[in-house]
Amino acid sequence: MQKLLTVTVPCYNSQDYLRRAVESLLSGGERLELLIVDDGSTDSTGQIAEEYAARCPGLVRVIHRQNGGHGPAVMSGLQEAQGLYFKVVDSDDWVDRDALKRLLDTLEEMNRAGNCSDLVVTNYLYDHGEEGKRKRIHYRGTLPVWRRITWDEVGRFRMGSYLMMHAVTFRTELLKNSGLALPEHTFYVDNIYVYVPMAQVKTLYYLDADLYHYCIGRPDQSVNEAVVLSRLDQQLRINRIMLDSMDPEQIENPRHREYMLSYLELITTATYTYLMRTGKKEDERRAMDFLAEIRDGYPAVYRYLTSAPVFRHPARAVVALPNRIVFPVTRVAYRVMQRIFGFN
Repeated sequence: MQKLLTVTVPCYNSQDYLRRAVESLLSGGERLELLIVDDGSTDSTGQIAEEYAARCPGLVRVIHRQNGGHGPAVMSGLQEAQGLYFKVVDSDDWVDRDALKRLLDTLEEMNRAGNCSDLVVTNYLYDHGEEGKRKRIHYRGTLPVWRRITWDEVGRFRMGSYLMMHAVTFRTELLKNSGLALPEHTFYVDNIYVYVPMAQVKTLYYLDADLYHYCIGRPDQSVNEAVVLSRLDQQLRINRIMLDSMDPEQIENPRHREYMLSYLELITTATYTYLMRTGKKEDERRAMDFLAEIRDGYPAVYRYLTSAPVFRHPARAVVALPNRIVFPVTRVAYRVMQRIFGFN
């Protein structure tokens, strides 16, 4: 019998928290396939993964690979995936057991009825472990609940509530055929993971359940403020890959096209804001050069970025304003980015 859901857990030196992630997923039982991808760990991560594979041979498989970073680890899991749907759960995060059961029940019902949606959306929570704070990201008011829909029924996404990796469960066949490729040794590939296959999504299903717990607050996390600002070259690389991956103007459905452009706007504004945030003249020049690159190479995207009704698209003001007053604005915009991405 085909598994309903493949969950890939990419991990590198995750011995301190891998068990929490895996234990939360084991509740899925035989309807779930769990692939633990050990990305060349040097601690006991691989041994812990093998222990679970020996304990749950029909449920858990382990993939050992040379270290290539988060993206290739996800792609290794996707290549081996046998489930009808595919989801990524990072090794320092976990899922709610009751919500996982609801997700599997929903996938089973759709499969039995022969109307599988391309994408299933669930809620997620930012978990600030040390502070004991949680922030729920949901899609009520944007997506109709508990039924298969098309983009014609999708409303406007609120700032801070776009479809991040934690919220999405793609149909595996769509994901494999989407042209998705994630680069080696590069952070922030989750933006590519969500953006590229989203262009192929025709039908969606919103399951209003708090499934994913996104653990943040560790000083070494990629979304930590100091870490983000130290990896601007990688942020630029991700942004350029997204710009190159498709022409959003070729997407026929207006609401689908608007979403793709809006998500690209979000990432581009973040890149620009990070560069301006450092206060270095070199990074300020790189920010302006990046805008010129978009203007010359991606005119439709540039028009979208710089055509403001600013009251509807406040992030767009950052790249639309004259350069002489951009820097003070980026201080405010940066705090908006913090709320959107949940970093420290």
